[in-house]
Order: sequence, then C-alpha cells, then structure tokens
Amino acid sequence: MKIELGKINHLKVVKKVDFGFYLDGGVEGEILLPLKLAPQGCKIGDELDVFLYLDSEERLIATTETPKAMVGDFAYLQVAWVNNFGAFLDWGLLKDLFVPFREQKMKMQKGQSYIVHLHVDEDSYRIMASAKVERYLSKEMPPYKPGAEVDVLVWQKTDLGFKVIVDNQFSGLLYENELFRPLHTGDRLRGYIKRVRPDGKIDVTLQRQGMHAVDDFSEVLLHHLQLNGGSTVLGDKSPAEEIYSVFGVSKKVFKKAVGDLYKRRLIEITPEGLHLTDEATDL
Repeated sequence: MKIELGKINHLKVVKKVDFGFYLDGGVEGEILLPLKLAPQGCKIGDELDVFLYLDSEERLIATTETPKAMVGDFAYLQVAWVNNFGAFLDWGLLKDLFVPFREQKMKMQKGQSYIVHLHVDEDSYRIMASAKVERYLSKEMPPYKPGAEVDVLVWQKTDLGFKVIVDNQFSGLLYENELFRPLHTGDRLRGYIKRVRPDGKIDVTLQRQGMHAVDDFSEVLLHHLQLNGGSTVLGDKSPAEEIYSVFGVSKKVFKKAVGDLYKRRLIEITPEGLHLTDEATDL
C-alpha cells in the first residue's frame, strides 16, 4: 500500500480509541483520524476516503474534510497570517498551508490572495505552497487539438490578455481582444483550445468554435448587454468587420445569437441596435 501525502487515500479503519480511529497506513503504520473528523457511525472495518497531511507536531493525520487544493494542484488561496518564516494560507483545514519566503515572488500580505502550487518538500516532507508557479508547469508538448475543451485557471494579467493555467498542467494565454466579460485572477472557467504553437505555447478562447459556437455566444452577447447598460448599437445590419472587432465572431454567428435571444424574449431589435427586455433584466 502506497500512502500519498497531500492527497485523498482509501484506507481501512483498524482500531477505535476514545479520541478517534486508527487507519491502516501500510508501511507508514497506523494513522489517526480524530473523532471530530470521523463520519457518523464510523466503525472498525469501514473503508474511508481521507485526506492525509501533517499536524502541528509533524505527525501524519487523516481527515474526511476536503481541502481547497491538494498536492500537485494550482490554486488561488488567501493569506491567513504571516510570521518571520513565511506566510500561511487558508486551504480549508485546521492547520494552514505554509509558504516559506524562498517560495514567494514578493512578500505575501495577510488578507491578499495568490496563485500557488502545492507540493511536498523533499527535505522536510512537509506540504508547502510556492508562488513561483512557472517552475511547476509542464514542459512537455501539450497534447490538445483545436477545439478541445479544457479547464482554465486565470493566473495573471499581461499586455496581451491573461496568462492562464490549462488543465492544472500547462501555461496558456487568453487574448484581451477576444474577451467579452471581466476576468480576475483566480477565476476558474471552461475554455477551448484555439491553437498549440510549435513552441508548445497554448492560445485559449472562452468561445467554443464550430457547431456549438452559437449557443455559447448567445450567453456572451447577453452578458455583454448586461454589462453595458442593456444595449448595443450593433445589430444584424452592422458590418461584419465591426461585429468581429467587438466580439471576435463572424456575422453569421452574431445573427444567429441575436435570433436566439429574440426568440427567448430577452432582447428587442430596433433601428438603434439591441436592447434587453424586462425579462432579461430580471435574470
């Protein structure tokens, strides 16, 4: 049996004591699951999915609580407190997650949130986080084809748009001129591969391409109207170049989305453009 620190493990209850239960940890020995963290009705012989970490005395301990992130994950976490050794992040467990100064790009501040990567320190065997996330991104060639659906974590703003982390592995980029909604560091989104460049860099878009583009763009257009006073001067008579410069989609996709929102009674079409209806403003 291989125990994975900082991850979910499937372990068997082998002993009950006043303060909790002991789980079979194989070569690691018995691992305590404190009584307050055990499921109701827990008994010897039960097999449980538990998260393993080290307590304040560096002892291996189990919990049925699920943290906000696990070893190997990139996450956006808030600083709970700082001391002379580093910062401590709130990751949803009683013991906060340590970020030593050497793993900080800049000195972390209490109350601020940062994109970090969780790993097990080879020297201390402690779960730590690092803000130097570039070190942990995959250097392999991404295996994606254009149009592939991916999970996206917004990382940081750049002159071109936003750097993102794709599928918890790769660095990608969302271009500013293709974004029709506000983004913030830490947002988790569904994205689509636009292209993988020969150097392995990934261009990502939030709009699905091809046959599903209209359904996706209907929601983009609706959100755009909601953010811009409920109207736009663009309509189905507008030049294709203007539509593309604002939304990054073809006139055909735009017109179909307009038709979709009109049929759903979410917009009115006038010579002055598109306007949200009362039904839309109530959404």
